[in-house]
Amino acid sequence: MSPARPGVALLVLAKAPQPHRVKTRLCPPATPDEAAYLAAAALLDTLDAVRAVPRGCPVVAMTGKLAESARAREVGAALCGVPIVIQRGCDLGHRIAAAHDDTAALAPGLPTLQLGMDTPQIDAALLGDAAAPLIADGPRPVDAVLGPAADGGWWALGLRDPRAAAVIADVPTSRADTGERTLRALQDAGLRVGVLPTLTDVDTAADALAVASAAPWTRFAATLGAIPAFRTARGPC
Repeated sequence: MSPARPGVALLVLAKAPQPHRVKTRLCPPATPDEAAYLAAAALLDTLDAVRAVPRGCPVVAMTGKLAESARAREVGAALCGVPIVIQRGCDLGHRIAAAHDDTAALAPGLPTLQLGMDTPQIDAALLGDAAAPLIADGPRPVDAVLGPAADGGWWALGLRDPRAAAVIADVPTSRADTGERTLRALQDAGLRVGVLPTLTDVDTAADALAVASAAPWTRFAATLGAIPAFRTARGPC
């Protein structure tokens, strides 16, 4: 019997964890090298999760230089066998739309579920639940799912037809109302949107502490716990 065809393309929008280029809002209390190690840990946790989703087809849309990154060997090993496309576009919104198009070319006919590398607390079960509405048939199936972030942005975007990402290309990003604007753009395009659980994504030191506390089993939490400035911030056990 032939193996079941993957049910969803799991698209990770990633930035190579280079010092001075990733997680700069964690500095201080982290140094640029420590912030890069945290970003690498978050990416490794994310890759573990997407690779463990049943009937999932992982794809990574990458920017930056992996060879100059923290934990470059580990990240390279985790990416072994995963298709990688290069991010393209004039800004984040257009890079997201292009990444969905490129993923559709690699996995034709599959819906896409896109996330970044800022939510290392996610796991395969959460991603599987998030993708399920995009695969299910029914009298009124959803066309998209959106996962709000606690800061007003979003952590996941799923599309039954990846070409629909074009409707959010011009939505301003990194704003307190980015999630609301993204939801409105999808709905204004006539898409039925399911809303996923709200998660905290890691932008600030407070975010990093909250996520590590919620997911102590992750590489991210272990890496954070090894950074002296964050051990002080967390206080005694």
